[in-house]
Amino acid sequence: MLTLTAAAPAPLSRTTASDRDPLRVALVQHRWRDDAAELARVLRGGIDRAAGEGARVVFLPEITLLRYPADVQAGPNPGDAAEELTEGPTFALAAEAARANGIFVHASLYEKSPAADGLGYNTAILVSPSGELVGRTRKMHIPISAGYYEDTYFRAGPAENAYPVYEPEGLGARLGMPTCWDEWFPEVARSYSLGGAEIVVYPTAIGSEPVFPAFDTQPLWQQVIVANGINSGLFMVVPNRTGNEGALSFYGSSFISDPYGRVLVSAPRDEEAVLVADLDLDQRRDWLELFPFLLTRRPESYGALTAPVDPERPYGAGHAATAVVK
Repeated sequence: MLTLTAAAPAPLSRTTASDRDPLRVALVQHRWRDDAAELARVLRGGIDRAAGEGARVVFLPEITLLRYPADVQAGPNPGDAAEELTEGPTFALAAEAARANGIFVHASLYEKSPAADGLGYNTAILVSPSGELVGRTRKMHIPISAGYYEDTYFRAGPAENAYPVYEPEGLGARLGMPTCWDEWFPEVARSYSLGGAEIVVYPTAIGSEPVFPAFDTQPLWQQVIVANGINSGLFMVVPNRTGNEGALSFYGSSFISDPYGRVLVSAPRDEEAVLVADLDLDQRRDWLELFPFLLTRRPESYGALTAPVDPERPYGAGHAATAVVK
């Protein structure tokens, strides 16, 4: 497994000295295996390697232990592969690795729900060095198009407290934990920023477009996440999968970026990797002092953004609704 590291680059607009030490974070980009024990060994090896490099928190990709299910539409029992939040294999892996290394470990799972329709939640978790659950966030935006039929597996997270920010004791940072499709929405990044987040992590499973195999969305994907980090003053940590799974080929390219829009470290498309980066967290403050987006907002003018979606005009006034690519 490849290991790439990056020191914190110099601040570009600092006017006040920082008294915070850089926070060393890491992510693991992995390929899924159908041998559960082998997959767990690979992930644990990546976490251990990141901890050995000094990372205080390690982030893992979306639905970490499962083959990505939504390349095909779900059958009558969509939640068969779902697991209990703290009694399943994902929490067990994260908690064991966290305790063994004395670090925080973030992971993602298909969380069981008791609802009759069988749909579960796509849930990100954060586990403390003592093996305790200290954060949980359910994916809010659910994709519905070809190759990503997640609406047939997952229910959206509740609108109440949708974007929680965690500041676990001992980490020294404020963290938001949305998931994958959430990364395309500027409203999500802005909500986390206003909630005080410094780092936003998006566990991700993204790759090819089955209906349009020649369309490579990787550059767009990276650009929009980096841009949302710029306009909301956030460090972005984005662990993606790599490798082929059913109808999809995941394009890796995991990365970590800063509020200035600099990609600090990035992974190849087709190789498993551990990325390690030092974050100078006061660069969020520096950037937002120079470009004070949050201070100069005009929320009283944004009513259209909070109006319910009109299925007859989802693209806005003057644009007829068209069918989603299935």
